[in-house]
Amino acid sequence: MHTWRKVPAGAKTPVALTIGNFDGFHLGHQAMLSRLKNAAKQLGLPACVMTFEPHPREFFAPDQAPARLTSLREKLTCLIQAEVDSIHICRFDYDFARIGAEQFITRILNQQLAVRWLLVGDDFRFGARRAGDFSLLQALAAENNYTVAAMPSFTIDGQRVSSTATREALARGDLDKAGRLLGRPYSISGRVVDGDKIGKQLGFPTANIQLKHNRPPLSGIFAVSVYGALPSSPATALPGVASLGVRPTTHKNGKPVLEVHLFDFNQEIYGRHLQVNFLHKLRDEEKYADIGTLIRQIEKDVAQAKRFFMTTQPRFSSMCNAL
Repeated sequence: MHTWRKVPAGAKTPVALTIGNFDGFHLGHQAMLSRLKNAAKQLGLPACVMTFEPHPREFFAPDQAPARLTSLREKLTCLIQAEVDSIHICRFDYDFARIGAEQFITRILNQQLAVRWLLVGDDFRFGARRAGDFSLLQALAAENNYTVAAMPSFTIDGQRVSSTATREALARGDLDKAGRLLGRPYSISGRVVDGDKIGKQLGFPTANIQLKHNRPPLSGIFAVSVYGALPSSPATALPGVASLGVRPTTHKNGKPVLEVHLFDFNQEIYGRHLQVNFLHKLRDEEKYADIGTLIRQIEKDVAQAKRFFMTTQPRFSSMCNAL
């Protein structure tokens, strides 16, 4: 499997390709990759994915762009586990945004990638000013030597599975619905970085997880499972409680922070890369009158999270094991 940070200047072999942002890598994305791989196998072509960094909406309107569901590393982890043959990460900048729709087809798809079979979503738009659509891809298919197919919307219980629907479920704290759309618990991965040690001072030491984006799609206090804390057994999930928010009782800067307290755990884990699975929301974040009140509430949160694990059989799943 090859990952490229750009589109090659010229194609070495014809490919089957799909294009998308794949934010969240939900069941709709997984169905698209399954169809791509099946078609590629039948045609004897490598199965390739084109995606973008940053998300085009982050480039054009960063203050109005939707919250990221997955970082680039998390998305690549999912694509690698999907066992595609190659991934092309296109840097979305001014030069890329100015490429016209027809030029995108003739230069990038045909000359640089030699696409022979193309799969896109039924609402796919591309090229400068989003001028390109499925109809244009169809119109120029024969002269550019490819066949194009549209992926219909993937639905669950009559609802279209999408990144937007997943964000909305997470914002409401509906982790069960988000999990159904994703095919796994929602998770955030990141390296453990040095924090301000306030959790330890309060009697509840926490791992401070580095966030790649300052606008996570959910906030509050959660029962979580954590992978990666045990170097000898990285596939072992440990239970804990997590706070994701701006910590209004102790801080005024408003920057989101993910802190995780692992139950009955006392090891040095700075620098380790952890995956935090969000299993159940306990409550919203609140500002308390004093530290004593905050400590009592944390004690209640820990007790409630432990009851959750005693009474529930959560599926401790890895990032993209549903594939």
